[in-house]
Parts: sequence; C-alpha cells; structure tokens
Amino acid sequence: MTAIYKRELKSYLTSMIGYLFIFFVLVLTGIYFSAYQLSAAYPKFEYTLSSLTFVFLIGVPLLTMRVLAEERKQKTDQLLLTAPVSVGNIVLGKYLALVTVYAIPILIMCTYPLIMSKFGEVSYTASYTAILGFFLLGCANLAIGVFLSALTESQVIAAVLTFVFLFAFYMMNGISSFFSKTSMSTCVTFALLILAAALIIYTMIKNVVISAIIGAVGEIILVVIYVIKSDLFEGGIQKVLEIFNISGHFENFTNGIFDITGIIYFLSIIAVCVFLTMQSILKRRWN
Repeated sequence: MTAIYKRELKSYLTSMIGYLFIFFVLVLTGIYFSAYQLSAAYPKFEYTLSSLTFVFLIGVPLLTMRVLAEERKQKTDQLLLTAPVSVGNIVLGKYLALVTVYAIPILIMCTYPLIMSKFGEVSYTASYTAILGFFLLGCANLAIGVFLSALTESQVIAAVLTFVFLFAFYMMNGISSFFSKTSMSTCVTFALLILAAALIIYTMIKNVVISAIIGAVGEIILVVIYVIKSDLFEGGIQKVLEIFNISGHFENFTNGIFDITGIIYFLSIIAVCVFLTMQSILKRRWN
C-alpha cells in the first residue's frame, strides 16, 4: 500500500491536477475570508467554511476523475490486479493519496484563525471544530468520487457522474421538499422503489421468478405495515433522503458543536464507498 500511496501522491504533485485543486480551494477560501473576516470584520471563520461547501462540486470531480478510470483506460489496472498486493491496499493507497493532497489546503486554512486573532477575539474551539468537519466532509466526497471513478474507464464520464451525485446530495434539502409528508404518498413512493429494486435484481440475475418473488414479498410487507401502523410512513421520504444530505451533517460543526454523530456518519460514508470500490475492482478481476 505504501508504494501505491507514494506513486499516486507523486503523480498528483508532479502534474497540474493536484496543484490546480489546491489553488482552486485556496483561492475561493481567500475570497470568502477577505469578504467576511477581513472586510466585514466577522469573527466566525466557520461561516466562511459553511459558504465553501460548493467547492467540492468542482474540486472533487477534478481530483478523482482519473484515480481509477485512467487505470482501466490504459489497461494498467491489470498490472495492479496481478501484483502481490490486496485490492484493499490498492484502493486505500489511492484514496489516502487523495486525502493527503486535500489536507494541504486544510493545513493552510488552520492558519486563518491565527490571522484573525491579530484583529480581535476569535473562538479557536469553534473555528477548528468547523475545520475538522470541513475536512471530514471533503474526505467523504473524495470517497464517493473514487467509487464512481471505479465504475468507468472514461475520465469525463467519471467527472460528470461525480458532479451529478454530489450536486444531488448538495441539493437534498430542496429535493426532499418536493415530496409530500403524508403516509399514503410515502407508501406509494416506497412501493415504486421496491418495484424498481426488483427490476434491478432481474437485470443482475436474469431470473424472473426470483425477482418477482422478492418484489411481491416486499410489496406485501409494505402493505401490512401500512395497514397496521400507517403513522410510521409520515415524513418517511424526508427521513430517507436526510441520510444522503451530506452537507447537512456539517452544520453542527459550523455551529461550534463537536458532533460525534457527524464524525461517525462521514467515516461510515468513507468505509462504504471504499468497500464498494473494492467490490467493483474484484468483480472485474474475476470476470
């Protein structure tokens, strides 16, 4: 894993991609920092970080689009798959290299509260708690980008997929507002999702009977639960979509709260995406 980590890190720091990402993050941070902290004399650096969450929509696709897609296109992934190193170490080495590149602007951001302290009182606890949350938010977004890059051999498609998914997560509050909170509408939506899941299973196993049984059992269980206690479905869509509201879990950090739940949430996203990336590579290995 160490050799892969060093190779990936060197590739980012000897090309324009890594420096372009660092430059992009720091330029936007400097603009907001100058506007809010220096010009407006606003003492809360966490407010700047809260306004910067959109930076991942462009920065993450730029940084992760080639991490695995390029390996597939150049067929160099075959060398990695036949090397005496586990798939887990391959994925972790590449992911940790991305995190290291991302950590460079984060470390520079750590000096901003110190600069602010020269002009007045600053809450270091709130500022560095927000920086920690911002770092974890970025790491979660990078993990999503790595997983999506493993699904295709085209850098462009990987970048577009990453942008679309991150944008959907970024707009999750607005998306959830389009759905009704009534029990009936939630039940109907879940029924459609079960039907879609059955169709996806059919495309994977090509077995009509098994897919139909899974879909039928799911629909029956859904109806039984609705008949017994329909109150459970009130606001159910919003609760499900809240799981994918990644930026929403960053809000507590911007309020100076050391959110253990938020830390576990971000680490869970990272673990799930790394695991899915490993499974995607293993599937290609055995195929």
